[in-house]
Amino acid sequence: MKINIFVLLIISTLSLEPYAAECDQIIEGNDALQFNSKAMTVSAGCETITVTLKHTGQLPANIMGHNWVLTKSSDFMPVAQAGGGAGLENDYVPQNDSRVIAYSKIIGGGETTTVSFSTADLSKSESYTFFCSFPGHYAIMQGSLSVID
Repeated sequence: MKINIFVLLIISTLSLEPYAAECDQIIEGNDALQFNSKAMTVSAGCETITVTLKHTGQLPANIMGHNWVLTKSSDFMPVAQAGGGAGLENDYVPQNDSRVIAYSKIIGGGETTTVSFSTADLSKSESYTFFCSFPGHYAIMQGSLSVID
């Protein structure tokens, strides 16, 4: 009986680990205009999501910069298009735009950046798109973010 309880405790502890891992996401962008993932999944149980973007290329930020921007999928295209006018000094993200849920700064080759944001306004029933807002990159560098139990 003691062994069964011990085994159940170990199994229940192990089953929590994937949910903890879903609160922290790592994604890479390169000089070929590619993210290494087209989809991210986060747990609804996370209070905060942290996304780490690694630029694995070599080109500088003003030539081939990348960032990570999150919007509702319905807001993706208008926000991405408005980003070009915001300029590099604003990370190609329209400032004070309520449609932008989270974004990282623009980085160049060999650099890493992190953005953390609250999940309070995320919904399991909503569709979300992440993308790079550097001009023209959003057409290729995009993916989906899903919220699960």
